[in-house]
Formats: sequence, structure tokens, C-alpha cells
Amino acid sequence: MQTSDIKVVFMGTPELSATVLKGLSDKGYNVILSVSQPDKPVGRKHILTAPPAKVQAQELGVEVYQPDSLKTDEAYEFIKSREPDLIITAAYGKILPQRMLDIPKYGCINVHASLLPKYRGAAPVQYSILNGDDVTGVTIMKMDAGMDTGDILTQVEVPIDINDHTDTLMTKLADAGRDLLLDTIGDYIEGKITSIPQNADKVTLTYPIKPEDAVLDLNASARQVHDKIRALSSWPGCSTVFNGKRIKIYDSRLEEDDNEEAAPGEITKASKGDLKVKCGKGSIYILELQSEGGKRLKAIDCAHNYKPGQRFGI
Repeated sequence: MQTSDIKVVFMGTPELSATVLKGLSDKGYNVILSVSQPDKPVGRKHILTAPPAKVQAQELGVEVYQPDSLKTDEAYEFIKSREPDLIITAAYGKILPQRMLDIPKYGCINVHASLLPKYRGAAPVQYSILNGDDVTGVTIMKMDAGMDTGDILTQVEVPIDINDHTDTLMTKLADAGRDLLLDTIGDYIEGKITSIPQNADKVTLTYPIKPEDAVLDLNASARQVHDKIRALSSWPGCSTVFNGKRIKIYDSRLEEDDNEEAAPGEITKASKGDLKVKCGKGSIYILELQSEGGKRLKAIDCAHNYKPGQRFGI
């Protein structure tokens, strides 16, 4: 069977989705419809912005559909009318109801950015960094009506660099997911893959990130602080206080073995672009930050505004 013979409905929303969608198109799959979440207001001016997967679909000339919900009769009939052979999802952001899963001849498969059953749910990439993992990966799974509970088809590991942020790791996972999906579809359709149920004893869950999750505890170890900064730099950005005002920290460098005597949060170096802050154990260098009401700045442009002995977190 040729790739062009397979009618695909694709469902996805962020950059990872756009990467996977383009891979399907480049490989010759007949993507007849791309489903994304609705456009959303972005930034301080709340400009209505199309999600990356929608933009990619439009560039490819693929029809776009953006329902508020997949649970309505309208959405069901719309998807059913396209008569897809296969539905592929990649970070769409909503669970598909059972009757939607039953539409395509070959069912529905999902590109999930973790090594299931670890990190089911909304924020697997952020949690892998928050927890200081050295390795994560991508799972191609057969979808069912649960939240990332379907049987595993294929998996691939992806290493996490000590300085990976969510954005950089997401890019690695998008490329790995695209390649793994393209290597999997043919064998899956031909019945050459034996799916494996997820081990219920090893399930871990992730939950949507909230702004209050991003408050830094500088009494924690430098590694924990560094991991939190890089996990949440894309959104909402980690925060602490300085001189009674909130300050956001978007990037850092780790110095785990630093045994300098100082209180957690105390600045121990502020010169030539170096802004070094003591943590409960070890230190971090703050590389990028934003004062309340100010611009986002690199430390090299603002470290001279701080002095050793001053403290973050109070």
C-alpha cells in the first residue's frame, strides 16, 4: 500500500504537532484534514493567534477544522464525513470520545512526548525536566478513551541535556516523534506490530502547569532550582522577589559543587555579567531575568545593578 492511499485526519496544536504534520506530508501521506484547538489571544495585547499546527496545515494546503469540543454531534459528523483510514494525534490537547476513535478503519494512534506509562497527562516534557531526568522519549500508542492509557506500539529514548529548557527538549522530541511515527505507520497498518499494554504499576501522572507552581524556593538545592527554571522558562517563567518586588528568572547555569558560605538567595558575585546566587546547596548563575514592570534582560546587561550580600527571595 502506498502512503498516498492512506487518508489521514491529523489532530494537533503546538510546535511539536506542526513538525509531525509536516513529516506526514513530506512522506506522502494523504492528510485530508488537520484539527487544532481554536485560535487564542497571546501576549499583553491579547492578539488572537493561530496555533502552529494550523499555520503549518495552511502552508501545506490542508483543510483546517477548529472545534471547541470533539464531543458534539457536529464535530463527530464532520470528522466521519471525511472517511479517514487513520486518525493521528500529536499534542492535540483534548481526549477523543469513543465514537470518534471508532471512525477510522485503522483506528487512532498518538504521538506522546514521554516513555509511557511514565508521565501521562498534560505536561510530560516539563515534568521530565522538573524531576531532573537524564532521559525521556516518545511513545507511539494505540489510542483508547482514557488519558494516555492505550497500548504501546513503539518507543524511542531521547537524552536530556543538563541545560535543556522545555522548548529545546520539545524540539528534540518533535523530531524524534516524527521519525518514529513514520517508521511505525506502515508496519502498524500491515499488522506487523504487536501492541503492549502499559504496566499499571509504573504509571505516573502530570498535571497542567499553573502560575503558582513557578515560585522558586532558593532553600532547595541548586540543581532543583536550575531544573525548575529551565522547565518553566517558556511559561509561566519562574519567579522570586528582590527588594520586595517580583522578579522572573528565565535562564541559569548550575554550579552544584559550590560550597561558598552564604545564605540561600544571597548574591555572592555581581560583576562582568556574572550574577551568582547561593541556593540551599550549591549555587546558580542567573543568565536572564526580568524585574517587575521592566524588560527581559541578559545578566551581562544588568548584573552591575546588583551587589554581593543582597538577597533574592526576601
